[in-house]
Amino acid sequence: MTQRMNFFELAPEAVGMMREIEKYTRKSNIDRKLQELIKIRVSQINGCAFCLNMHTIEARKIGETEQRLYCVSAWRDCTFYSEKEKVALELVEQITLISKNDVSEDLFDRVRIHYTEKEYLDLIVLINQINSWNRLSIATGAMAE
Repeated sequence: MTQRMNFFELAPEAVGMMREIEKYTRKSNIDRKLQELIKIRVSQINGCAFCLNMHTIEARKIGETEQRLYCVSAWRDCTFYSEKEKVALELVEQITLISKNDVSEDLFDRVRIHYTEKEYLDLIVLINQINSWNRLSIATGAMAE
C-alpha cells in the first residue's frame, strides 16, 4: 500500500476535533497503560500498522512491559493481565467487531464490576476513537515509519 493522501494536511480541522477527543480520553480515569493496550488491540484487529507502531512506541515510553505488549492479542491465555484489564480487552473485541457481536449483558455486567458508569462510557469513547483513527489511517494509506 502507498500513502494516498496526508489527512493531517488536508483536513486539519477534522484532525483537531479528533485530537480533542484524545485529550478527553487521556484525562479519564482509565489507566494510561491500559489505554495504550486498548489502542494496540483495536489496531491489531483492524490491521492498522500506522497506529500499531505509534501506540506500541507510546506504551513503551510510559513503562508498559514487552511481555504485555507481545501478548495482548492472546490476553485471554495470560495471567499477567488483571481481570479489570481483561474485561476491557473483551469489550474492545466486541465493539470493534460489532457486526459479529453485540455487547452482551453478561459482558456489560462484568465490566460494571470493575468500572463506574462514567468509566464504561469513557472506555466506549476510547475504543471508538481508535477505531476511527484506524479507519482513517487505513483508508488514506498511512504507513508505519
